[in-house]
Amino acid sequence: IEAKPVKRLCRTHSTITVNGQYPGPTLEVRDGDTLVIKAINKARYNVTLHWHGVRQLRNPWADGPEYVTQCPIQPGRSYTYQFTIQNQEGTLWWHAHSKWLRATVYGALIIYPKLGSPYPFPMPKREMPVILGNSH
Repeated sequence: IEAKPVKRLCRTHSTITVNGQYPGPTLEVRDGDTLVIKAINKARYNVTLHWHGVRQLRNPWADGPEYVTQCPIQPGRSYTYQFTIQNQEGTLWWHAHSKWLRATVYGALIIYPKLGSPYPFPMPKREMPVILGNSH
């Protein structure tokens, strides 16, 4: 998590990014997967990550709301989130849960059915996450 130049609408801004990307990377997982995500804060601001819509069973400390379930990750520090997706499918999202950083630090979280399990609807011909946001 760090500031990088990002060009949008013909202008370049220094924006807080994840892995140099804005929006951040799309995470594609399957129901039953355990996610281990190391967040290294190279920004000048405190940050936490919230896994929006993910049921945090038996590990609420990985849910990200700053000063509610987690102390923020301070600049220069890191935190490893670890949680298991349990009985969930669909497209969710992850985002910063710290002040204005939620405007730039976010991405899609796609949870596919377990291998061998059918989709609960006809298989789509194409899938594409759409994320709306504004960095300024």
